[in-house]
Amino acid sequence: MTSTSSEQRPFRATDLGTVAVLAWSGEHPEDEKDMPFLLAYSLGDTEGGPEATAEAMSRLLEDAGLPIGGPLLDGARNPSLPVSLLVEGDHAVVSMPQLNAQCVAPPEWLAAVKKRGHAYFMATTRAWPDAKPGEPVSEERLTEFAGAEETMLSAAHCLLPARSLRR
Repeated sequence: MTSTSSEQRPFRATDLGTVAVLAWSGEHPEDEKDMPFLLAYSLGDTEGGPEATAEAMSRLLEDAGLPIGGPLLDGARNPSLPVSLLVEGDHAVVSMPQLNAQCVAPPEWLAAVKKRGHAYFMATTRAWPDAKPGEPVSEERLTEFAGAEETMLSAAHCLLPARSLRR
């Protein structure tokens, strides 16, 4: 009998499919100031479909020490966390072992990250096949997906200090 569990099969970045990152800002409920948010997700476009990409994303997050559905980690208080955020020009780049993903950030996101010095990063194992990189996503669609309980519970959550190439 053979098994294809993630424990026996080595992680392959190609199993993630197309990974996208989306940046937006919104009011934080605690202080009512703009919070810069980043959402990383797969389109679910591998041979195994959304189930395979969910398994690969779970493995990626677990290997990086990011608990799925777990507590909010603070990257500033966990300097060994192997996830980082680089903000350069109008781009946000998230780096972690086996994955680098970037997106164009809107001006309000850039202003919020400059004020706060960090962004709220959420990486979900839930595929979002109709939110393709470079295509606009309406606020309604974003709220529907990112705010869904299924998305939130299948995601790792952390605050990432924003770094730049210029000091």
